[in-house]
Amino acid sequence: MQLSIFLQISGADVVNNASNYFPIGIQFLFAILFVGGMMLLTHSLGPKRVTSDKLQTFESGIPGSGNARQPMAIKYFLVAILFVLFDVEVIFFYPYAVNFRELGWNGFIEVVLFVAFFLAGFIYIIKKKALQWED
Repeated sequence: MQLSIFLQISGADVVNNASNYFPIGIQFLFAILFVGGMMLLTHSLGPKRVTSDKLQTFESGIPGSGNARQPMAIKYFLVAILFVLFDVEVIFFYPYAVNFRELGWNGFIEVVLFVAFFLAGFIYIIKKKALQWED
């Protein structure tokens, strides 16, 4: 009896169709119109003082020097990619930590294999001297 009342209150009988998304569409349309209107309003009412200082390139308060298209050492990108790789590895430990009792020994063996593959990659990186900065 109580379960059927809960199902009726929760709306389990409602058929999912396009009209159910109408309020979301209205909200989305309102957000787009609001942002566009504010941009047009600030552009039309805001001050328009064009000076050479405002047209100059600005990067973090440091005056620009040299050519921005000069080659950059690949090691910076390599360190960034390795950071992301090992950071994502740590993220995969969270579901295991939450469910380690339910996963049992099979889950433990899979996590050990996961760590072993990453350690093999890390040892490969060290042997290739990818993290050494001396040129």
